[in-house]
Amino acid sequence: MRSGRMSERYKLAMDAHWQTIGLNPAEPMNPEVVFGRKAPLVVEIGFGMGDSLLDMAAADPDTDFIGIEVHEPGVGRVVFHINDGGLKNLRLYRVDAVDVLTHCFADSSIDRLQLYFPDPWHKKKHWKRRIVQEDFVDLIHKKLKPGGHIHIATDWVAYAEWSQGKFGSDSRFTGGVIPKPDFRPLTRFEGKGLGKGHIVTDLKYVKS
Repeated sequence: MRSGRMSERYKLAMDAHWQTIGLNPAEPMNPEVVFGRKAPLVVEIGFGMGDSLLDMAAADPDTDFIGIEVHEPGVGRVVFHINDGGLKNLRLYRVDAVDVLTHCFADSSIDRLQLYFPDPWHKKKHWKRRIVQEDFVDLIHKKLKPGGHIHIATDWVAYAEWSQGKFGSDSRFTGGVIPKPDFRPLTRFEGKGLGKGHIVTDLKYVKS
């Protein structure tokens, strides 16, 4: 877990509602049991403060969403807004994404996996810390349904090129750069970056 300052109302929300909103990483993930229905499943890795994830879940009640994040203030904020907004189609993990995907999710179980604005680790000596690596590509291929896809958004051109190299060179995926889809909200973080002249790249790779 990554600690940080959490407001009192978010702490209270965690205390009161985590047991119903939070998911247990020691148990297999069964979306039909968790959500009480069969619906498309979207999983987001590293939702940060949760703005876009909350907006997407509210805008698409017929789809089930699972967010994975280790930053405690972000988790607390999203728990508060899930309860405050009465969202029934969004649940959370607060553990390492690779671990929970590996051990909890069945193979061929995810319709869409979202990776928005991951840490680019821009220094060459830190590239090994980037989440998009060959073993990550293997893992995503296992967990996506046939025809499912990963959607990546980044405001770091070098990271977009890195991700294109990892997924684009793998014959098990088809895809590349796409226009920003309407379902992905423009977050405050992204808006600030665009205001500074950052170039945002959206990538979509479909499991063939």
